[in-house]
Amino acid sequence: MADKPARGLADVVAASTALSDIDGHAGRLSYRGYDINELTGNATFEEVSYLLQRGTQPNPAELDGYLAEFAAGRVIGPLAAADLSGIAARQQPMEALRSLVSLASADDPDARSNESAANLRKAARLTAQQPVLIASYQAARTGREPTAPDPGLGTAANFLLQLSGEKPEPRAAEILDACLVLHADHTMNASTFAARVCAATLSDMHSAVVAALGTLKGTLHGGANEQVMLGLEAIRASGGDPLEATGRQVAERLRQGEKIMGFGHRVYKTEDPRAAHLRKMSAELGAATGDDTYYRMSRRMEEVVFAEKGLYPNVDFYAATVYHYLGIPTDLFTPVFSASRMAGWTAHVIEQHADNRLIRPDSEYIGESGLSWVPLGAR
Repeated sequence: MADKPARGLADVVAASTALSDIDGHAGRLSYRGYDINELTGNATFEEVSYLLQRGTQPNPAELDGYLAEFAAGRVIGPLAAADLSGIAARQQPMEALRSLVSLASADDPDARSNESAANLRKAARLTAQQPVLIASYQAARTGREPTAPDPGLGTAANFLLQLSGEKPEPRAAEILDACLVLHADHTMNASTFAARVCAATLSDMHSAVVAALGTLKGTLHGGANEQVMLGLEAIRASGGDPLEATGRQVAERLRQGEKIMGFGHRVYKTEDPRAAHLRKMSAELGAATGDDTYYRMSRRMEEVVFAEKGLYPNVDFYAATVYHYLGIPTDLFTPVFSASRMAGWTAHVIEQHADNRLIRPDSEYIGESGLSWVPLGAR
C-alpha cells in the first residue's frame, strides 16, 4: 500500500527558489544568501526589496532609481480612492486590503502584462502602495483626511507619518524599518505558496497578491501578532500584579491544553532569529515610553511557556508589543505584516513567471466508489 500523503504538504518541496532559505535547526534565515542578522539594522527595507525583486544588492545609482519608483508608487489610483470610504465603513482591515489591491490593478499601466520589465515595475509599485493603502484605510475609518507622503522619508517613516498624521521620531522609523526587513520573505509559507500557485496559471501579479492576502487573512497564518496583543491586554485588565497574573494564567492555560499564540514554529526547532531582534526592540521601545509593562509581561510569558513546553517565541510574539509601542492599532498588525511581505510575494511571482510550470499536486480520494445512480422518477 502506498504511503499516505503528507497532510498539508508538510515537508513536500513544492518549488525551487533563490529568494530565501531557512536552517530550522540552526535558527538561520537568509535572503538571497545574506543572513537576516547581517541585514537587520544595516540594510533598509527598500534595499532588501530591491535585493529580493531584482536579485542583487543595489549600487547607489540603482537604489536612487528604485527609490524614485517607490516615491511615484505612493499614490492610490482613482478607482480605489473612489471606493475607499465605503470599503473602510463596511470591511475589516484584511478584507479591505484584498479589495483595495484588486481595485488598484485597474489603474496600473502594467496590470495585464507578465513580461519581466512590467513585473519589476509592478513589484516596486505594489510594495510602495501597500503602506499607503493601510494608512489611508485608517484615515477613512476614523474620519480623518489622509496625510500626504513626505518625499524625504522612507517607507517606514512615511507609513508612521500617514498613519498618525504626525512625523515620527527617527528611532521609531528605524525600528519599523527593521521590522519590515525581518518580515519581507520567509520561504514557502502559506500566503507565498498561494501567490505562486496563482502566478503559475500565468495569472497576473495583482491577482497573485490578492490570493496571498486572502490566505494571510486566515487565522492559522496571519493574525497571531494581533492575538498576542489582545491576550496581553486581557491579562493586564484582569487586575492585580500583571507579571504574577501572566505567569499564573499562562501556566493554567497550558495545563488545560490551550495553545499560547506566538510560540512554536513549523520550521524552526530553536529560536526564530527574527524574534531575537524583535525582543530587543520591544525592550527599547517599552523603556522609551516609560511603561514597559507589556514587554515585561511578554518576558514572563516566554519564561513560563519555555519551562512548561520547551517552546520558543516566533516572529509574531514580540512583533505585537513592538507594533503596540509604535502606536499601530492592534487590528492593523496583520496588514502591516502584509506591507512588508509584499516585497517577498511580488519577488516570488517574478521568479515563478520567469521559469514557470503549472503547480498541480495530486490528491488521495477517500470517498465512496461503485455507487449506482437511481433517477428520481424510478424511485
